Amino acid sequence: MSSAIDTKKSIVEDITAKFRESKTTIVVDYRGLTVAEVTELRKTLRDAGIEFKVYKNTMTRRAVENVELTGLNDALTGPNAIAFSNDDVVAPAKILNDFAKKHDALEIKAGVIEGNIATVEQIKALADLPSREGLLSMLLSVLQAPMRNLALAAKAVADQKEEQGA
Repeated sequence: MSSAIDTKKSIVEDITAKFRESKTTIVVDYRGLTVAEVTELRKTLRDAGIEFKVYKNTMTRRAVENVELTGLNDALTGPNAIAFSNDDVVAPAKILNDFAKKHDALEIKAGVIEGNIATVEQIKALADLPSREGLLSMLLSVLQAPMRNLALAAKAVADQKEEQGA
């Protein structure tokens, strides 16, 4: 009897650690997905370095209480799967949102983004952000614009002086 309790305690501790370590955690309802669709989703998430697991709601609730995120308890009804990302904040939201658009059966229920409880709308807004590379290229173009304008102005002045001298 005590070994079953010990096993459950270790699972709760494992879930608690994942909630603490992850930058983004998203709870989804996967009812209605076929085995092939769930396998495809798991593979996509795994390739992005995101852990996707199904836990019992009672154990997840205990872990949520341990990390003081009890606002998630409302989402912990029915069959749930949880995506944990320790590295990328945006990737799980993007992948799950894109998958949910293609497969109506997948429902995003709630999440935690950098320690704060997020609504479905916030997760979808996060998913709509450009990728890290896209944001960096936007920043680079903004930083290059003044230099490009200066170079064009200097060339225009040089061309004008050349025309006057000719």
